[in-house]
Amino acid sequence: MITLIRNVDLYSPEPMGRQDLLFAAGKVLAIGKNLNIQGEQVEVLDGSDMILIPGLVDPLAHITGGGGEGGFHTRTPAMEFTEASLYGVTTLVGCLGTDSVSRTLEDLLARAKGLKNEGLNVYCYTGSYAFPVKTLTGDIERDLLLVDEVIGVGEIAIADHRGSQLSACELARVAAQCRVGGMLSGKAGIVFVHVGDGKTGLNILHQVAEQSDIPLTQFYPTHINRSQRVLDEGIAFARAGGMIDFTTSTNESCLASGEVPVVDAIRQAIEAGVSPDNISLSSDGNASLPVFNDKGELVSLEVGRVGSLFEALADCLNAKMSLGDVLPMFTRNAARTLKLKGKGVIEVGGDADMVLLNKEFAIQSVWSRGRQLVAEGKPVVRGTFQAN
Repeated sequence: MITLIRNVDLYSPEPMGRQDLLFAAGKVLAIGKNLNIQGEQVEVLDGSDMILIPGLVDPLAHITGGGGEGGFHTRTPAMEFTEASLYGVTTLVGCLGTDSVSRTLEDLLARAKGLKNEGLNVYCYTGSYAFPVKTLTGDIERDLLLVDEVIGVGEIAIADHRGSQLSACELARVAAQCRVGGMLSGKAGIVFVHVGDGKTGLNILHQVAEQSDIPLTQFYPTHINRSQRVLDEGIAFARAGGMIDFTTSTNESCLASGEVPVVDAIRQAIEAGVSPDNISLSSDGNASLPVFNDKGELVSLEVGRVGSLFEALADCLNAKMSLGDVLPMFTRNAARTLKLKGKGVIEVGGDADMVLLNKEFAIQSVWSRGRQLVAEGKPVVRGTFQAN
């Protein structure tokens, strides 16, 4: 089947105005004015009064579930297929967090392969919060070279009482192994870093860069909007050339404890001189969202949502931010940093990962690698065992 979308307001993610777009076999074939193709295998869609954007890229999702900070009964559920597709998320990177015992890398990889077979684009980080880094093959470089889905290490924890309290020297060795594995495999080899609210903040990342030959750009810290203090440190990190990631899943307890809302975090970063190219957003989907008191005791826990990524994009627009300005933060920036070729953009030869929105910014259709997952706002593809 060949699909032609006519006269759609196209964002690539930059605004391109009204365009026709032709795609087939999972790829974008042509973009231009008054494209003309006919035949029984051609489906023509009217894009008037519609907006077409790249599929959202989520660089942090706990696709097998996470947590357990409140005991076995608080282990969060695995992500369902439509929790991503219905919210326009076509590319995700799965990870482990606090629990790398009852949650395993083997299960993570299997879930990533399963979701990929069902229609999403899914990659993985090897490791978890813990150091030494647990791997699939016994070695970080081997994981990167031999496992297609593995693109880096993550989410290794710093400044958090749940982390391993690793030293700068230990983190530098992890980053060096990841860097070499990435070079040899042609992957990003990024160290994706969970940043807690501990007093050490991002100091260890700067220590590694100052005391070794590993650059700041080897690290990709997330949860930077966790608190005003962490945000201030993240802004300094980004102004020094690093990439920072804000978390879109939140709850009232998190906000009450000092988390900075995404819209405010973006505004503060831009006003402080951070390049928009150095900001991305992730959902932390299906992770536990624990809140601890000053004694380190769990006081509340909820579950992150992949859908919060699209909702945060809508919040930005409601706050009068320009779609062309903020959309790269939800699409291309993460894909570029993680070297996910053809993702987060709409371009000739790129993957046909796209979201069609109406003028109220409601999702009408979603395609992943050219396969339609959502039509008229309803799922046309579900997970293999997902109930109708």
